[in-house]
Amino acid sequence: MDEIGELGEMLPVPGEPRVLHVDVCQDPCSTVKAASIKEHVKRLFHKRECPLGDMKLTEFNDEFLTEHVKCIEVTDSEFEDSTQSPNLSSITVEVHVYQVHKGGPAQEDLDEEEELAAANHWLLPSSDFQGMWENLIFDSHIKRELLQYASTTLLFSDCNVDSNIITWNRVVLLHGPPGTGKTSLCKALAQKLCIRMSDRYSYGQLIEINSHSLFSKWFSESGKLVMKMFQKIQELIDDSDALVCVLIDEVESLTSARKSAMSGSEPSDAIRVVNALLTQIDQIKRYPNVLILTTSNVTGAIDLAFVDRADIKQYIGPPSPEAIFKILHSCISELMRAGIISPPQQLLDLKALKMMNFVKNELTSLSLMLRQIAIESYGLSGRTLRKLPFIAHATFLQSSKVGLEKFLSALDLAVKKQFSDRNDLEKD
Repeated sequence: MDEIGELGEMLPVPGEPRVLHVDVCQDPCSTVKAASIKEHVKRLFHKRECPLGDMKLTEFNDEFLTEHVKCIEVTDSEFEDSTQSPNLSSITVEVHVYQVHKGGPAQEDLDEEEELAAANHWLLPSSDFQGMWENLIFDSHIKRELLQYASTTLLFSDCNVDSNIITWNRVVLLHGPPGTGKTSLCKALAQKLCIRMSDRYSYGQLIEINSHSLFSKWFSESGKLVMKMFQKIQELIDDSDALVCVLIDEVESLTSARKSAMSGSEPSDAIRVVNALLTQIDQIKRYPNVLILTTSNVTGAIDLAFVDRADIKQYIGPPSPEAIFKILHSCISELMRAGIISPPQQLLDLKALKMMNFVKNELTSLSLMLRQIAIESYGLSGRTLRKLPFIAHATFLQSSKVGLEKFLSALDLAVKKQFSDRNDLEKD
């Protein structure tokens, strides 16, 4: 589908001060003002007590931070790969203080007889999505670029840029094969935006529309229930202190229905349902505090009228061997933290292995073993890769504690089993 493109690399403007974003999760029992926490956090960086690359801190020498802060995180830092420490005078440290809302999503039911909920509704930042952004691994700077897009979208709205002169629709479309993390990325982006925009918006809302429920038995009601759902969304948008993100997962199930209806294979009422959806999207996108996030597994089935509405059309593909290595590396680190892989042993990252020219020795042998497993895993989805450590343990180990080398051997067997099972399914 030629209309689907990719984001280009967004580079810092020469001469412009670089920004280090620091996200601070305030303790739920703390009642101090965010300004006080920001002052203490900035001191950490000006004293150079924190690295400038990606990091997470949960313990502090500062008694104030120990009492009022759960963790401090720096993610997607442009300084992560720097070989030299930049001059702090050329860096703007922006601190974002937030508290998470606990509890799962509420369900929006528009029809008492309908078994499927029309939408799930979260208050943001939510404990359900805590850590999701940091654990999503992609081959390029997709996360940073999407965050920059969303920030610019909201900035243009806040500055009252004339949309008749410069057009933007506040619609993002992530497309690609299943299991590549598109839905998780949308949820994580909504969460991260609420954190980064905490000075502008008091809280956030995430509404995940259940696309399949719109095409169950609602044809007889045409677009009425679609409009009813968006009326509820409109009530949330009317609160200017809230950032509202609307997530439509597998959007092709909506837009392809109009194609089928026009060809005569679906009821004509499906056209009115989809048209109602597109009309409502056109209406709510005019509000400055809303962002529409959509995903698709089958881009060829998406109605071009919807594709044209998307500002960003980003392909999310299967992870490369390099990304797979990072995913498996993070999984193994978690199992070491939990004490299942014991004793803990150092695993080098790819940057360190490259500096050592991938030469095998006592220090690098296990890390190179993991790299080979990552190469052999190419073709597996991110969703499958996250399951591999569990499958390796459940199928080949069954021990409360296991050494790293033995676990890596089991992981290698689990990868081979995945491809063997896939071949067996294709034969059926």
